[in-house]
Amino acid sequence: MTNPLKICDLMLRDGHQSLLATRMRTDDMLPIAGKIDQVGFWAVEMWGGATFDSAMRFLDENPWDRIRRRKALMPNTPFLMLLRGQNVVGYKHYPDDVLERFVVHAHDNGIEVFRIFDALNDVRNMRKAMEVVKRVGAHVHASICYTTGPPYSIGYFVDMARRLVDMGADSICIKDMAGLITPYAAYELVRRLKQDLDLPILLHSHATSGMSTTALLKAVEADVDIVDTTISSLSLTTSHSPTESIVAMLRGTERDTGLNLDLLAEISGYFAQVRRKYARFESGMFGVDVRVLQYQIPGGMLSNLVSQLRGQNAEDKYEEVLAEVPRVRAELGYPPLVTPSSQLVGTQATLNVVLGERYKIIPEEVRQYIRGYYGRPPAPIDPEVKRLAIGDEEPIDCRPADLIPLGMVQAREEIGDLARDEEDVISYALFPQVARPFLERRARGGDGKEPVVAAIAGLLLKRLADQAVAGAAPAGPVISPWKVAWRPGAGRWTGLIDGAGGMR
Repeated sequence: MTNPLKICDLMLRDGHQSLLATRMRTDDMLPIAGKIDQVGFWAVEMWGGATFDSAMRFLDENPWDRIRRRKALMPNTPFLMLLRGQNVVGYKHYPDDVLERFVVHAHDNGIEVFRIFDALNDVRNMRKAMEVVKRVGAHVHASICYTTGPPYSIGYFVDMARRLVDMGADSICIKDMAGLITPYAAYELVRRLKQDLDLPILLHSHATSGMSTTALLKAVEADVDIVDTTISSLSLTTSHSPTESIVAMLRGTERDTGLNLDLLAEISGYFAQVRRKYARFESGMFGVDVRVLQYQIPGGMLSNLVSQLRGQNAEDKYEEVLAEVPRVRAELGYPPLVTPSSQLVGTQATLNVVLGERYKIIPEEVRQYIRGYYGRPPAPIDPEVKRLAIGDEEPIDCRPADLIPLGMVQAREEIGDLARDEEDVISYALFPQVARPFLERRARGGDGKEPVVAAIAGLLLKRLADQAVAGAAPAGPVISPWKVAWRPGAGRWTGLIDGAGGMR
């Protein structure tokens, strides 16, 4: 073992985001945290991306607590988060002061590596985040969003990486969010980056197309420093290559990772059991889908797309939406399909199909994208689509955040006493419509569960009274197999969950 390959495992973020629509709860991650900490990963990606708003929106959890609770059990493993540049962890550009305070607090709570990207590969939108991460003393893991299409080539990505190095990157991530990179393209890109740059290179590739494991191995041959993998029970399909497979393949070679397969197997066994609890959020994909090379939808978006179509009773439109996505992407200037551009393209494609008329409705977010408020598209936007969306209006050509007023003071005034500290203010500044009801529930105490607990207790007491009147007193204590479930989007209690997590 002369040049060990380093592993970054994604089980605590991208693994369940890609497979289970970001629904895994913190409590289901903590029992195995100590074992994960023993492995010796280069880092574990465990925060950022969609996990921040999902925690408040679907899980009724404080997203900041997730870092603290896990860091207490994983003191030896660097924590990595996915930061969407000027979009922070949201779906639009935020003011510089909101971005700055977010990075500072994330680092204070335990994030050591910030994987920073921009959905359009517009490095102007990464600059501020990189500056702040550098200033707080954390690791700037600057990312290239890998995709294919007319604007893109090996030279395009190498040139972008050079600009990121000039901006202060500590390492470079090749972020292949849809599994598009072929093994030989991976080899050539890594070779060129290692030849031109003097800093670590990481390859991140989803398994959707079936090429990720071979791409990782070819990257290893080209001397890649780090690869992203996911523990096997949360791997493959729209997720990533299995950690154990890569470890086993390199055993006894000069790139031997040195990781313990028995320990990894124990961790995998744990998550295999946990995954069963979230079966209703599975994407429905159980094998390779090479059509991703055409529609380029990233893993996390696929599982959410299925969930959203199912919620609209339009799951039968899935194939039509997939076929529409590349058409919309070309008309919008070939953006890489990663949050938030993947949501913009995916939403427009869905509307085009479900409404039966292309661009009959254009969401405001798509109009803002065409106006330039997400950055500079990699290629020109179709003139007719541009006309339909914004008429004769000319797009802006500056860094979009330069036009956004500072936001922390206003957010602090709006949320008032519901915010206990600056973290709550940041959460509100990022997601006001999600954070306010979450903070209101917290302010009521016990996350607002007392009225429902009281109601259930009342029903049980009534049942006992009825049994006593009938002369059939219970032989033992009354134990309810049900627990209540809060559905944040509805703003009310809507059902009961059984022990397996199924809604009733």
